Amino acid sequence: MDEHGQIVKKPVMATKDLRFFDFPEAEVLPDGCPRRGMSVVAALSTWLVHTNRRLNGAWTQRYEHGVPGSDLEPVEVDGTTGTLVHFKPDESVGSATPPSHGDLSRLATAWPHLKVQVTDQRLRRDRPMSAD
Repeated sequence: MDEHGQIVKKPVMATKDLRFFDFPEAEVLPDGCPRRGMSVVAALSTWLVHTNRRLNGAWTQRYEHGVPGSDLEPVEVDGTTGTLVHFKPDESVGSATPPSHGDLSRLATAWPHLKVQVTDQRLRRDRPMSAD
């Protein structure tokens, strides 16, 4: 919030993060790839929901193919802080397979404060549908 109590939003999901794009000295991530910012994930996703929790409030916004699909909306403050991003990779990216246990373990080691949860909600043809 600014000094007048107005919500200030930064367009990090819908624009190139200039701290990392087109910058030869861009930070290299633990996997060896240069950091590019969340705008790449947003642009390659059918939809993305970004929730930001701060001590002075919490907000969420939905993006569709990298373009804001909603305005910034307040959400209930729950005493936590941090950023939560849910997204669905666009089909044009190819089939997304859940990361292996080893991949997740490496993430946890590289970023000890990162919590990763993968929920595979695809219908698998080799598994019978439940009647429940």
